[in-house]
Amino acid sequence: MSSSPRHGGHRLAVDVGGTFIDYILLDEADGSVVIDKQPATATALVDEFVRGLERLPVQTSELSMFIHGTTVALNTLVQERGAKTGLLTTAGFRDVLELGRAGRPDIYDLRYQPAPPLVPRYLRREVTERVAADGTVLTELDLAGVRSEMEFLVAHGIESVAICLLHSYANTAHEAAIAELVRAEYPQLSVTVSSELVREWREYERTSTSVINAYTQPLFGAYAKTIDTRVREKGYEHGIAFMRSNGGVMTIAAAGGRPVETLGSGPSGGVIGAHALSDRTGYRNIVCADVGGTTYDVALIQDGEIVERSNTDIAGRPVMGSVIDIVSVGAGGGSIAVIDAISGSLRVGPESAGASPGPAAFGNGGELPTVTDAQVVLGLLDPDRFLGGRMKLDRAKAETAIAKHLGEDRDLVHLAGGILTIAQTNMANAIRVITTERGLDPREFAMLSFGGGGGLFAAGVAEELGVTTVLVPQAAAGFSAWGMLTADYREDATLTSVVDVATESLPVIRESFAKLAEEAQDALAAYGFERDALQVAYSADVRFLGQDHTITTPVDPAWLTGSGDDLVAGLPIAFAGRHKQRYGHGEAGAPVQIVTARCRAVAPVTSPKTVGKFADGAATPVSTRPIWFPATGWVEEVPVYERTEMSATDRLAGPCVVDEWTTTVIVPPTWTAALDEFGNLVLTRTEA
Repeated sequence: MSSSPRHGGHRLAVDVGGTFIDYILLDEADGSVVIDKQPATATALVDEFVRGLERLPVQTSELSMFIHGTTVALNTLVQERGAKTGLLTTAGFRDVLELGRAGRPDIYDLRYQPAPPLVPRYLRREVTERVAADGTVLTELDLAGVRSEMEFLVAHGIESVAICLLHSYANTAHEAAIAELVRAEYPQLSVTVSSELVREWREYERTSTSVINAYTQPLFGAYAKTIDTRVREKGYEHGIAFMRSNGGVMTIAAAGGRPVETLGSGPSGGVIGAHALSDRTGYRNIVCADVGGTTYDVALIQDGEIVERSNTDIAGRPVMGSVIDIVSVGAGGGSIAVIDAISGSLRVGPESAGASPGPAAFGNGGELPTVTDAQVVLGLLDPDRFLGGRMKLDRAKAETAIAKHLGEDRDLVHLAGGILTIAQTNMANAIRVITTERGLDPREFAMLSFGGGGGLFAAGVAEELGVTTVLVPQAAAGFSAWGMLTADYREDATLTSVVDVATESLPVIRESFAKLAEEAQDALAAYGFERDALQVAYSADVRFLGQDHTITTPVDPAWLTGSGDDLVAGLPIAFAGRHKQRYGHGEAGAPVQIVTARCRAVAPVTSPKTVGKFADGAATPVSTRPIWFPATGWVEEVPVYERTEMSATDRLAGPCVVDEWTTTVIVPPTWTAALDEFGNLVLTRTEA
């Protein structure tokens, strides 16, 4: 495998979402892009994927690169339809998975119930062994006991097993011995070993991550294998890359064994694309906002860098590992509007109609009112031009669904407007979580809006936050897939080892980072990359002496060479600055500790170019239609423009609509729209 795909061919990125499958086909010779969409029917996902593949204008055998992002593992977890899973853990710790942190994440939610363990208690089995936090063996492993517990688990029909022992991040020997035994004697089982997946402290989070991987692996592994088989049958000869939650890619074989690393793969593609766009446009601070059929996903580019985190929470369950910091809320085009049974108020999401039956306006049997139905009623979507006319929407069914389920005695426009207002507020609040709540001012950011429904909400959400510039990229509906084409291969290596940042600790710190660098580079070299082409970056989870929680802080590679004085002086200052930004205080001279050392190795691929396409003459409206705006009510004749007919000098004043076949962009009153040199549609607010 080379560090970049073969030039002169075609690259394909496919993003399998909850409602649609997006295809982006790039011709490397001239930079042209072909966009397509296919419904994501959950019961026939691979068949739907192949149907869309067959509709592309090139044969699969002609592809030079194929990269895939999918929500299969995420949906398996959220819908709790994974494999019957067992857990082997240290004696006395079988209830870690259920006890968790013994608190409410939201202290004001008096009805909070934790997510039930994915492994019931009778399938959580204890083995005799004990390792101390420094790796010292306190009690030797009893392999005879392991065999007995495995016989019990297999007799009860498990399909997958997670192995997670106390402090195995410090000494992997006992987990390795158990894994060797299980794989040899029960080859039919999927086996997840925590020390092969994540070598960090915090037993609950590490156990949860291991169990989630084991729970999703059989279904995801079968999906990945089927995709590989079907694509090979069509003549594809190169490596298949899967998108990871950290914004990189890995081979299909690696993905099949570590599905937990793909949980955020779809939204991550969009953030990687936003990072590439940030480099080209000069916008250093960007709010990434992805509106899909089911969720609204937001992330940040801050000072030109993607904001990441070392753990996340999905469906109420913690997942460890480096991931792009994405906040998701149930506010997409398919989000269902209901009257709350307790409060009697209107609520939108998180439940979604998905692709099947979909919104009522789709005419596929859906009867519940959704955000899309409200947009049809208010004129934001043209029933005759949806997806370029490929799919017709039924306004009458949208009106019936809203009236029937939300109140036939209420004004229909008022109800539809309420649905959009609540959805928009939910979106704005999601952005506040990653900006205002972290000491950042959203007004200092531009917004990049993408996804099929992004342009419908972009200006409205921006206005609520005080953001004055919005970018809608070309082929916004498939922007996450486009972003995948810019993604590099990445491997992360981590190790928990608490050490003071002091001169006497420098040998230990240097040795830890050197081992991690070797481990991460070895993983990429196994894919076929040359070591000379790899880039390495370091970071550490740092805390003030006496604290419990940490903040991930970049480590300058220069700090790890020379006398080491730069590390001892520089890391505490860098950490204190991050601590002050997040919490409002931070003493630069206070002693600090490294808790977890991190290293990322990157094998870069050649990023596709963004080619701006402009018409020769000024754009003229192709039609008009009445649209309801919150600030003005109905505007009878709102001009509709085709994005492909806009010139480089056009500046369209709102209210107006800019259409392309997969996306509708609403330009409200007091906003204007123009194309930049890269072909991005830039919305600018003209007055407060």
